[in-house]
Amino acid sequence: MDYKAHIAGALEKVRGEGRYRVFADLKRHRGDFPLATWTPLAGAPRDVVVWCSNDYLGQGQNSVVIEAMHRAIDEAGSGSGGTRNISGTTHYHVELEAELADLHGKEASLLFTSGYVSNEAALSTLQTILPGLIIFSDELNHASMIAGIRHGRGQCKIFRHNDLAHLEELLAAAPADAPKLVAFESVYSMDGDIADIGATAALAKKYGALTYLDEVHAVGLYGARGGGVSERDGVADQIDIIEGTLGKAFGVMGGYIATDAGLVDAIRSYASGFIFTTSLPPALMAGALASIRWLKAHDEVRQRHQERAASLKARFAEVGLLVMPSVSHIVPVLVGDAVHTKIVSDMLLHDFGVYVQPINYPTVPRGTERLRFTPTPFHTDAMMDDLVAALEGLWARCNIQRLGGHAA
Repeated sequence: MDYKAHIAGALEKVRGEGRYRVFADLKRHRGDFPLATWTPLAGAPRDVVVWCSNDYLGQGQNSVVIEAMHRAIDEAGSGSGGTRNISGTTHYHVELEAELADLHGKEASLLFTSGYVSNEAALSTLQTILPGLIIFSDELNHASMIAGIRHGRGQCKIFRHNDLAHLEELLAAAPADAPKLVAFESVYSMDGDIADIGATAALAKKYGALTYLDEVHAVGLYGARGGGVSERDGVADQIDIIEGTLGKAFGVMGGYIATDAGLVDAIRSYASGFIFTTSLPPALMAGALASIRWLKAHDEVRQRHQERAASLKARFAEVGLLVMPSVSHIVPVLVGDAVHTKIVSDMLLHDFGVYVQPINYPTVPRGTERLRFTPTPFHTDAMMDDLVAALEGLWARCNIQRLGGHAA
């Protein structure tokens, strides 16, 4: 076999479909978020406005967070020194796990190296410690949840997105005595819609099922203290396992689950993704701890964030851009074609200094390709005005459909 030719062919297929991914070489400006310096493959570096960061609240630039990380490096050095079982459980890890448990009103929490790993490890391990577990998974669950469910090699029933009638149909058809778990998300990050967490939890309880809620796009952003949509809706106590990330609204890195102490103990004892990996560095743990504590006390940042998202949606709608229905801080604008999405994204970056990554298949279904904007509390009205003007011109230039079904 000509391996190189096959590899080149696979890449050419992706390019031909307009979904080849190019990394933007960015250097963020400390204290000047959302500005960054972009270094193109050819040409001189230039300043750009970042419109697609998952650092939703700019906490990666918060001086309180940065100073806490500096102190931890000065006190403890760089790395953790090993796995959690072999010298890698520092006092920073212990403090942070207690803070996360408090954030969600749970007995305990467990840290992982990323949100992906926390989902993959927890969901696969649950199938080990609960033999015969049937997982009921929302069809739009994140790839990390799907990976965890698949790696556990147990039964999985997929229910239509946010369709509780279909979920009940599947739960009712399952053996009454089988262990069950309903896995779903609060905020779905590509469409910006939100699950009915309370109703889902009540339905799961009716059929004796545990609940597993991914809050990665909601922790820090919703609720009076940043506990997520489950806190905002007053139903966190009805969810058995809450999974979250430290790498989005909290502005650092890492993932976690929060649940009862017995389940945390079991997962830490069985999960390969936890046992056999080096623990996160003390500086990251100190930064995450400072970020969570700061956000617990600053709900005004969440209010400003929601206002900025609503303002951007309104500005897009005023000029006829197809803003997909979203009840969250996610602002997806439909393009509907992979090639056009990539072209618009490239032109925004090269011609206007606006960075927003194209979202194409397989992240979203074909025909729903989009630009996904994530305004932060630091995106100004002037930045929004510049963005809208740029998009208006490009929509006309590329003849992309607008509201009312007509091309520009």
